Amino acid sequence: MSDFEFVFALYSLLLGLSMVELLGGLGRALEARFAAEADREKFAIGWLTPMLAVFVMLDLLSFWAAAWTVRGDIAVSSAALMAVAAFASLYFLAARLVFPSHPEGFANLDTHYFRVRRIVLGLLLLLLGAQLGFYLTQPDLARGLTHTLAWGMTAVLVVQMVAAMWVRHRGWSIAILATLIARYILIYLL
Repeated sequence: MSDFEFVFALYSLLLGLSMVELLGGLGRALEARFAAEADREKFAIGWLTPMLAVFVMLDLLSFWAAAWTVRGDIAVSSAALMAVAAFASLYFLAARLVFPSHPEGFANLDTHYFRVRRIVLGLLLLLLGAQLGFYLTQPDLARGLTHTLAWGMTAVLVVQMVAAMWVRHRGWSIAILATLIARYILIYLL
């Protein structure tokens, strides 16, 4: 087993649990929606929380793919294991907060989105900063950051995420999340 495989096992476990948490949250929301429908009560999943979940999942996939990029720069050490555990744990926390534990307590999950968006997106920005910081310490990876396109795409991502954290209008929030999702889909397809 290589150093990367050893460290990546922990990383992939925690990121995998993050994906499970997002899907489990969606499942709970759908169950609450079905129960409300059966009881003729009002409950709406809305657009914002599911869109945030999609964005977090796409962002998570980008970090999972980025781990492959650094595979030659990973060595097993206590510091590396703690850094990987902390990094992936913050991802799990962000994923955990996307959907409420008890969605039936909300008439519309858009309300929940406006309560957690700053924390979730703030955690993702923190993780992006940590990733960039790590890249800058690795000479081969730092060279890749000298391209204007890399910094431009990162700047666009950061501006969009900050906007999503502070915009209060539902329609604008949907539009910003849609562009964040579209950005990742385009990058993955190109």
